[in-house]
Amino acid sequence: MLDKVELSVSAYDTSWVAMVPSPTSQNAPLFPQCVKWLLEYQHEDGSWGLDNHDHQSLKKDVLSSTLASILALKKWGTGERQINKGLQFIELNSASVTDETIQKPAGFDIIFPGMIEYARDLNLAIPLGSEVVDAMIRKRDLDLKCDSERFSKGREAYLAYVLEGTRNLKDWDLIVKYQRKNGSLFDSPAITAAAFTQFGNDGCLRYLCSLLQKFEAAVPTVYPFDQYARLSLIVTLESLGIDRDFKTEIKSILDETYRYWLRGDEEICLELATCALAFRLLLAHGYDVSYDPLKPFAEESGFSDTLEGYVKNTFSVLELFKAAQSYPHESALKKQCSWTKQYLEMELSNWLKTSVRDKYLKKEVEDALAFPSYASLERSDHRRKLLNGCVFSAVENTRVTKTSYRLHNICSSGILKLAVDDFNFCQSIHREEMERLDRWIVENRLQELKFARQKLAYCYFSGAATLFSPELSDARISWAKGGVLTTVVDDFFDVGGSKEELENLIHLVEKWDLNGVPEYRSEHVEIIFSVLRDTILETGEKAFIYQGRSVTHQIVKIVWLDLLKSMLREAEWSSDKSTPSLEDYMENAYISFALGPIVLPATYLIGPPLPEKIVDSHQYKKLYKLVSTMGRLLNDIQGFKRESAEGKLNAVSLHMKHERDNSSKEEIIESMKALAERKREELHKLILEEKGSAVPRECKEAFLKMSKVLNLFYRKDDGFTSHDLMSLVKSVIYEPVTLQEESLT
Repeated sequence: MLDKVELSVSAYDTSWVAMVPSPTSQNAPLFPQCVKWLLEYQHEDGSWGLDNHDHQSLKKDVLSSTLASILALKKWGTGERQINKGLQFIELNSASVTDETIQKPAGFDIIFPGMIEYARDLNLAIPLGSEVVDAMIRKRDLDLKCDSERFSKGREAYLAYVLEGTRNLKDWDLIVKYQRKNGSLFDSPAITAAAFTQFGNDGCLRYLCSLLQKFEAAVPTVYPFDQYARLSLIVTLESLGIDRDFKTEIKSILDETYRYWLRGDEEICLELATCALAFRLLLAHGYDVSYDPLKPFAEESGFSDTLEGYVKNTFSVLELFKAAQSYPHESALKKQCSWTKQYLEMELSNWLKTSVRDKYLKKEVEDALAFPSYASLERSDHRRKLLNGCVFSAVENTRVTKTSYRLHNICSSGILKLAVDDFNFCQSIHREEMERLDRWIVENRLQELKFARQKLAYCYFSGAATLFSPELSDARISWAKGGVLTTVVDDFFDVGGSKEELENLIHLVEKWDLNGVPEYRSEHVEIIFSVLRDTILETGEKAFIYQGRSVTHQIVKIVWLDLLKSMLREAEWSSDKSTPSLEDYMENAYISFALGPIVLPATYLIGPPLPEKIVDSHQYKKLYKLVSTMGRLLNDIQGFKRESAEGKLNAVSLHMKHERDNSSKEEIIESMKALAERKREELHKLILEEKGSAVPRECKEAFLKMSKVLNLFYRKDDGFTSHDLMSLVKSVIYEPVTLQEESLT
């Protein structure tokens, strides 16, 4: 499936190739098979174009394809019946030509009136009305005149791009700079055919002959297109959560893409959307790629100087935006992220409610802006894509450049069905695990601890939405139990326990005597220590299966004991009403934020071996410190008001007390946000680094997943203490995906 690229044929491009005369006879077509195809593949309504083309948003595209097909048949004096049916279609749909709410193919205002003029040369009357035709030609001439007065590289490329509609462009030197090594112009059959007809260039002829050798009679709107199509299919599989079933095929495609990337292949480097997409995917999969090919687009002016910029290609900007998010610590990419975000926001604001522009693209833009990658959880993304992305009909999922096209094997019914079945199957496992965890809480009497918040749903959701595949069940359960227990312990140290009880709990963990009879100061201590002990032992036994060694000691001493001591220190600061320095607070607070028992044991259960030297390595510890520091800062920013009212220590309040630069509360919060962002970027960079990396990539990804959880939970408020996320929790764990039957056909 991943090897075969199924790109729809283009009646528009086939028509222009059909119009190419034979070098030996100007009265005969060079490619008669294209003329034959046009005669045989006219639609019942008289039009040419994609199947299921009657959607309003494609009217101008269909009119353009139909007019081009009519011209090709008229030029060779054949197909009178088809020509008349085509002219009737144009007359019936003539209002669409001037309807500004209908999406225009790129270059429509230049090419369509140019084709009408060509029809006049062929003594063919197009039934549009003289006023409409004259207005279109005047507008075309005015646009070309205005453009000639403001030179830009983008405009120059555009004039070559609409060559088939500007028949007065006589200078081959203006065109040849856009010729690819394969002989084409912009990898476009239509433009290349027009160029060969006008200039007789051998490279153009070579490309057209190779094209017809491959496709026989009907050509696509762009060729080659394999790289973009295959990368898009990988994105589709990943966005639906079923890429794990195609790991071998994906690696093969990315290996090939990487070879093309290293040698600067035109199919990648000259196609802006393909270049941005390749950069994003290669980087995410651990390939060593340079940002250099995208550097010209760090500023919007660099984009404006391209063909895509001149025609305001929103899709290319969207790919640049996504690429910029994938490597946030690169300063040039930060600039790129900034201007592309503003550009897309402006596009959305100008997207008229009455417009029938590409709804699929609009939804893609809305989702990219509303759900940034650093604060999106995979399973939520998969569900949203299933329900709001691929659910669009085939027409709405059609892309339009100079003409419309579809990639048939991207988001096909087979892929959709596989993704729906997978989502619902994984969800059934998640529901079973939630039921087990509910029983675990009751069996261990945790519901009897009235001081403790009951946050099982959030704790399990954060694991199920990121470590969602069935084989990660052990890691998911460990993650959820760690979240529940750290919440209980945090509340115990905050409000539930006396100093004697807190010290008693720490002593029991520090002693870790599994053979003796524990001495409990209270029933609360007994409940908490008992479930801690049993959970640590259970995790240790499971980890032994994965690691082939005992890690229980590390979980006890490094994970839990460090956490309990950090919490005791905070409790002592509060009871003594002492005010630590901000540095002392943060050095303790990143541990007391309590991610250790959630993330660290889970890394033993993900799969790859984690020798003790790796767990003790600077890189592993830095991953933990970065994500914990970021989380602590986000928590303290969002919880500042509540924690101040409760008299609890907080990074914001400490900064206000200690700093003497007269900064306002708002300025301090902004500086804290900036610091949290820098920690996130540093974490992301460390995760992406492959050279000299001691920690396996799968284990590093656990820290990235937690980073996304934290940025989601704290994006608007203290999500862990609010109820706003509950609908998201239910959608991932309890609500199966169902699609309309027509979406699967």
